[in-house]
Amino acid sequence: MQTTTIYIKNMVCGRCIKVVSEELTKLGLTVQNVELGEATFVSENNSIDMNRIRAVLESNGFGMLNDKQSKIIEKIKTIIIEKIQSSTNGELEKFNFSKYISENLNISYQYLSHLFSSLEDITIEKYIIHQKIEKVKELLVYDELTLSEIAFKLGYSSVQHLSSQFKKTTGFTPSHYKNLKNKKRIPLDKV
Repeated sequence: MQTTTIYIKNMVCGRCIKVVSEELTKLGLTVQNVELGEATFVSENNSIDMNRIRAVLESNGFGMLNDKQSKIIEKIKTIIIEKIQSSTNGELEKFNFSKYISENLNISYQYLSHLFSSLEDITIEKYIIHQKIEKVKELLVYDELTLSEIAFKLGYSSVQHLSSQFKKTTGFTPSHYKNLKNKKRIPLDKV
């Protein structure tokens, strides 16, 4: 038996984990663990057709990462998405993403920041802002929280700060976005 770990891009939610797990099982692999960004499995007959795995992943909107730098970038994105999606009220206000990311990957933030910017054409800080704005859009659509509550939940210092960042990123004020008939949300893996 051969244990293999693969790194997968565009995995951003629990449904992604479920789909990857099911697809690998359909290929006759014994899945040991699937997390955002990676999967570990065992092949009973020691022959693993990576091209077949890649094709199945791609047909479901995922991709397989080959090089170390791409794997690091995906891990950074996963850490950011998970933190923003699971944040509780006020948790992000004084949250230090650079320290959190660096500690999780055990790599200097300076290196990670440079790598991310050079491969993604966006800074980690801007990526965090875009992810937070997508979460704001989601919460606006749900219409369960006031703008003040959303600002607090996502760690903005004020409603004005949230509104300013929202308008700069989307071109709309939060209230204008909320009233749009066709709300344009972006899948998290496309942010």
